[in-house]
Amino acid sequence: MDNTYVVGVGMTPFGKLPQHSVKDLTRLAVEQALDDAGLERTDLQAAFFANASQGHMEGQHMIRGQVALRAIGISGIPVVNVENACASSSSALNLAIAFVRSGQGDVALAVGAEKMFSDDRARMFSTFDSGWDITATEETTRCLLRLGEGVEEPPGSRSSRPYSVFMDIYAAFARQHMKRHGTTQRQLAAVAAKNHRHSAANPLAQYQTAYSVDEVLASAPITYPLTMLMCSPVSDGAAAAIVCSERALARLRQGRQRAVRVLASVLQTGSERDPDDAAQHCTARAARRAWEIAGLGPREVSVAEVHDATAMGEIIQIENLGFCGFGEGGECSERGDTTLGGRIPVNPSGGLESRGHPIGATGLAQVHELVTQLRGEAGARQVAGARVGVAENGGGLVGIEEAVACVTVLAR
Repeated sequence: MDNTYVVGVGMTPFGKLPQHSVKDLTRLAVEQALDDAGLERTDLQAAFFANASQGHMEGQHMIRGQVALRAIGISGIPVVNVENACASSSSALNLAIAFVRSGQGDVALAVGAEKMFSDDRARMFSTFDSGWDITATEETTRCLLRLGEGVEEPPGSRSSRPYSVFMDIYAAFARQHMKRHGTTQRQLAAVAAKNHRHSAANPLAQYQTAYSVDEVLASAPITYPLTMLMCSPVSDGAAAAIVCSERALARLRQGRQRAVRVLASVLQTGSERDPDDAAQHCTARAARRAWEIAGLGPREVSVAEVHDATAMGEIIQIENLGFCGFGEGGECSERGDTTLGGRIPVNPSGGLESRGHPIGATGLAQVHELVTQLRGEAGARQVAGARVGVAENGGGLVGIEEAVACVTVLAR
């Protein structure tokens, strides 16, 4: 494939940002990315705008990207709206890469922006209700409950307050993993404690407080075995990336000095499989394709950002990416392999659990972190000698796995 580069990234702080609209957040992230790349708005030849909740929260459907981008002076170019659940902005980046590689243009913008927080908590959490097949809710629920049969919920381990339906989904995955592989709640807490520790060094993270394993276990229950500090919060925020061709790179003032090469971008839809056949998980399949396209394997990766909507999500995804064997993710995490200074640092940004999870911006936030790491600009959370990074971003649920997964491999 033709060489393609990420030449500019931008990201707002994540968190509760009532003072900012979707337009505001988009402007902040895009202006940072343009400044980072040394480009002007007029240099952009296409834009791919990711958002998943604005229609539900504000009633703005159909032309969200055109509205948000026109407000900051970007118009007269192709604008594509991308809604692909929590993988919306990684999907937008995939399309931006495809636009450049196909020769339709030399410079493309991918941006994800989300305003999710609301005082109306029922409305806020119902954002997630359509992230699975709404015509098969009862059937899907029964299937998920069967995954965790044999692992009982202790009394008092379920929250009486509203929360995302996806926490129940991840809890089912966790109980299945516990039953099959002996994974423990303490190992889940080790993942969360590591990510909160990492985010303490990330000035853009929603949470910047380190917690111990015991503090994670003692935090408020959500749904067994998950506690509050093991789960991603509701967040506002935006992130952006600018992609260019080899030809355009030669024209940039910064040239190759800070450009990061795209080795692979693979988008994979989930499919039917045996629940016990983890090797056919949609992310595992996407990862195998990505490693083949990139011409390298998981052992050559310096740093990873994975979709830890809960601590269980990180365990599943490090297995899918090949950083450890299937069933070994809990032990790998508890041993410290995935911490800064470990064998394969995962989520140095703090991940979704602690950096935050504005769902339409999450994938590009992962790319922002990887680009920062590969440039050697991550400060106290820098992975020493980082040369290759991988981002894994999933979204929605159909059957027993994500509806969509995206794996992106970047390198200096």
